[in-house]
Parts: sequence; structure tokens; C-alpha cells
Amino acid sequence: MTGRSVSPIIGPTRNESDFLEHCKRTVALHPDAKWRFIVDQLNTHKSESLVQWVVAMEGLKLSAEELGVKGKSGILKSQATRQAFLSSPQRTIRFVYIPKHSSWLNQVELWFSVVVRRVLKRGNFPSVDALRQRLLDFIEYFNRTMAKPYRWTYTGKPLAT
Repeated sequence: MTGRSVSPIIGPTRNESDFLEHCKRTVALHPDAKWRFIVDQLNTHKSESLVQWVVAMEGLKLSAEELGVKGKSGILKSQATRQAFLSSPQRTIRFVYIPKHSSWLNQVELWFSVVVRRVLKRGNFPSVDALRQRLLDFIEYFNRTMAKPYRWTYTGKPLAT
């Protein structure tokens, strides 16, 4: 763990194919490693294409009945069944889903707050391309000068009343 931002994708959308592409690019950095993606409850994080990619990456031999059909049966039936498959401890590429309304548990939210403060707040960008380049420049600068692992400090004690 270095705290560096790796394999950034900056595009106009944040849909199922965008998230899948991000996962593919990230895993390609170290294809034989065990991966843990900490994600929120967004539907794109529990997609049919994500399940099919994990099945292929892990070389799983699932029957058509086990895999099923989206909306009808098997692993692909629903977001809940896909989430159960993707979050299984035996997965090499595993997704850990944080509870709803707990963005403070998701470390990428800390990264987003840095980007907002350092790049977006009071920013003036004449074009989408200029914004994209400014973000990529900041990521390169951040990785070179400021990157370090986030240190979890919460002890589990309730806040004082």
C-alpha cells in the first residue's frame, strides 16, 4: 500500500461499463494478486457484466444454471445475489460493500475531498478537456509528493454526547 492513485479513468459518465473498465485496468496492474475493492451500494458495483468478468478472471466453471439469467435465476438473478457472489470470501477479486449512508467508511471519499479542495474548488476550466488534464496533472503531482496510505484511526468507541 502506497496511497498512490493508480489507473485513473476520467470520463463523462460513471456507468456499468466505466466501473468494469476501471476494475479491469486496476487488476491488470497485478493480475495474479488478490484484490479487494471497497465500494458503496451503487448498482454499477453489482452488475451482471462485473459478475461475468470475475467468473472469467477466476476461471470458474459454472453451469448455465448456476450463473443463471439476470432477473430470473442463479447468481445473476438480482443485485442481492450478484452482491453475495462478488463479496464471497473465496473470491480472488472480491468486492466489500459498505453500508448505505456510511461514506465515511469508504477511503476513496477522503481522496475525493482532497481533489475537491485542491482542484475543483474555485477552479476555472475553459473546457472539459482542460478539467480532465488538470485532474490528471494533480493525480501525478499527488502521487509524486503527497501519497501515503490512509491511516484508519476510528476505535469503534461511540461519540460522546
